[in-house]
Amino acid sequence: MSNFLPPTTVEKTLAAIQQRRYVLPAIQREFVWDADQICQLFDSLMRGYPIGSFLFWAVKAEQAQDFTFYEFLTDYHELRNPYAPIAHIPAGQDVTAVLDGQQRLTALNIGLYGSLAERLPRKWANNPEAYPVKRLHLNITRGGDGEGLATRFLFRFLTDAEAAPNAESDDLWFKVADVLKFKKDSLDILDWLSEKNVVHNRDAHVRLNTLYRAIRERDSMNAYEEDDQDPNTVLDIFVRVNSGGTQLSYSDLLLSMATNQWSELDARQEVRDLVEDLNGSAREMSFNRDNVLKTALVLIDVSDVRFNVSNFTSSNMAELEKQWTGVRSAMLLAARLLMSFGFTSRTLTANSVIIPLAYYLYRRNATDSYLTSNADRPDREKIRTWVLRSLVKRGIWGSGLDTLLIRLREAIRSAPADSGWPSDRLEAVMAPLGKSLSFTPAEISELAQLQYNSARTFAVLALLYPGLNLAHQFHEDHIFPRARFSAAKLRKFGIPEDQHSAYRAAVNGLPNLQLLAGPVNIAKKDSWPWEWLASGAFASEAARAQYRAQNDLDLLPDSFDGFLEFNAARQERLEHRLRKLLGVEEREDDAAS
Repeated sequence: MSNFLPPTTVEKTLAAIQQRRYVLPAIQREFVWDADQICQLFDSLMRGYPIGSFLFWAVKAEQAQDFTFYEFLTDYHELRNPYAPIAHIPAGQDVTAVLDGQQRLTALNIGLYGSLAERLPRKWANNPEAYPVKRLHLNITRGGDGEGLATRFLFRFLTDAEAAPNAESDDLWFKVADVLKFKKDSLDILDWLSEKNVVHNRDAHVRLNTLYRAIRERDSMNAYEEDDQDPNTVLDIFVRVNSGGTQLSYSDLLLSMATNQWSELDARQEVRDLVEDLNGSAREMSFNRDNVLKTALVLIDVSDVRFNVSNFTSSNMAELEKQWTGVRSAMLLAARLLMSFGFTSRTLTANSVIIPLAYYLYRRNATDSYLTSNADRPDREKIRTWVLRSLVKRGIWGSGLDTLLIRLREAIRSAPADSGWPSDRLEAVMAPLGKSLSFTPAEISELAQLQYNSARTFAVLALLYPGLNLAHQFHEDHIFPRARFSAAKLRKFGIPEDQHSAYRAAVNGLPNLQLLAGPVNIAKKDSWPWEWLASGAFASEAARAQYRAQNDLDLLPDSFDGFLEFNAARQERLEHRLRKLLGVEEREDDAAS
């Protein structure tokens, strides 16, 4: 049952955190607040505003040993110490786990006892000097603007050098942690103000006393405590109380249960490391914890892959730990395969596409050689084509994902072991779900009118021009450079004013785009296409001619005057190519031409 605890002070609550009597259950997410949010919380305390209640779980000693708990962060360092460490609970000790209020309590703990080291803007992430250690300070000679939700009191995270008195400023900064050094009912505050030569500054006196009362005297911390020892009840409470702000993902529950039930590995650390490895290559991706855990459920053949508590049984979690090495390897291999197709975090518009790929690679025990083997090249091409079609077609990876994944898994599992990627089987199970990979003439027309940097533009260009080695970084390049299409440039080139809108509308369209290797695109700059083709970018005349033919640049005019005609002709060419690639019958007018 839940019991209302007597209100208490910030000081006493944080003392319990420092003494490790309050801990975090594994179902809690990482600390995500930034410096401004911490400052706003302290401003609310100073103003006497309520900062919300907290929900605690009183865990008996015999139960505490069955779960993994984490300590609160005190010194947050974005590079070296961004995550809470595991709490080692001595045998026979009761603990109090925080079910609701982790972010606020961690923010208070960092502000009063710890430090914050966030990366400076425009600094490299791997530069240690980009993370100066800062502590929370209160400006006692100047306040905030006090307007609306803005702060009345000026809190700021500062380095020691930044907080030092400055001859060019009247600002006087007080380190918030030092408020704990003042003795109760003493003259310490007056002595400190006198030492700083501001004892007669009424505002400084008021601000420092207000801070003292907010931290050490006012009973602003209100909490409920749940003493039910059934973990299922506690999980249900946790989901309910966390459904208001940032929605709790059921993958959080999966991770917590895996953390508690794995015997050899730390599930939270393993998943965290895998996410970093998936995204940490030179070509960054954006896979997340949900992607990893959903893939894991699919790969270990759990019948129901939804993030439901009923699926997170001890037997499922034990099987996941047993197969984790293979799951991890398959995901990393699948991610590298997607990168070899040219995908990045921007161009891979549905991260879930990695799941059937990982399952297929896992089933066939594929190794790194799969990515380069000549024998597997046809199989890789079948996967590439299927992936591109699924990303080009609307609605494949949206609603109904869990049902789709189960059907795809069954199609892969039921295919003969030596048959390779089962494209036909996959498409056969997708169609009844309303996720057919067949296209209509109207869809072809829509694809041919995609714009620069649109979600599906890269996939369409990659589908249109399969001869490119997209394992290297490629850019969406404007054939006729966009910089040439400003109103001033168009007037300079003699384009009539009534045609300017047509030119500007066409410059970002698919017919004026090509995929070009990053370094080549940088070197190309704003060259006219005929100038670039005539330059030394090609090893031979044969290579130049082949490039023109493969990329439909044989339609290029010799001057800017022919841009609109080129654009219309290339769009017609692209539509023809797409209809052929996607199996759409030619229209009568196209067949006649």
